Amino acid sequence: MKFFIDTADINEIKEAQAMGVLDGVTTNPSLVAKTGRKFREVLEEIVQIVNGPISAEVVSTDTQGMMKEARDYAAIHDNIIIKIPLILEGLKALKICVDEGIKTNVTLCFQASQALVVGKIGATYVSPFVGRLDDISVNGMELIHQIKTIYDNYGIGTQVLVASIRHPLHLVEAAMMGADVATLPIKVIQQLIKHPLTDIGLERFLKDWEQVPR
Repeated sequence: MKFFIDTADINEIKEAQAMGVLDGVTTNPSLVAKTGRKFREVLEEIVQIVNGPISAEVVSTDTQGMMKEARDYAAIHDNIIIKIPLILEGLKALKICVDEGIKTNVTLCFQASQALVVGKIGATYVSPFVGRLDDISVNGMELIHQIKTIYDNYGIGTQVLVASIRHPLHLVEAAMMGADVATLPIKVIQQLIKHPLTDIGLERFLKDWEQVPR
């Protein structure tokens, strides 16, 4: 499974990179707004840090506007993935991107039928949002199971990128289902290795070490 970090914060990206677990980056307009920086500047810096897929989301809601942004961002670096919202105009832009060889990540997926359509068109990634489904009392992980089953049934090559991950259990369940990618906020990445028995064990080892003659 590939680990992407879901952020536009350069310091968080460098922290995850230093941990040795980072395969790529996903961004969105909300995350970019938190930085107070121009989006293109952020992207140009990220591609210098991470040698992997970097999702850049378009904000236009018409196909022509989406394609203008898509071509502009894709020209920055070969690792840029164009993130497209799962709306009708977005599907039209997705088809053009596929025809032009522009790699894509279709975002805001909340049901299996959406993922099936995206897979038929040929998106590089689809991003189902598990946490936001949980928020409305729908089992988000069941969506991952449905998408994986459908894609496996028909040999669809679109990669399942699990998004809106809120805690390590989401990641573990996604990995058990065979999801291709998980995108995680830095907090969840750090939580992956946290366990109280690990901390207690280390504390005991260090305390015992103090008794060893020097």
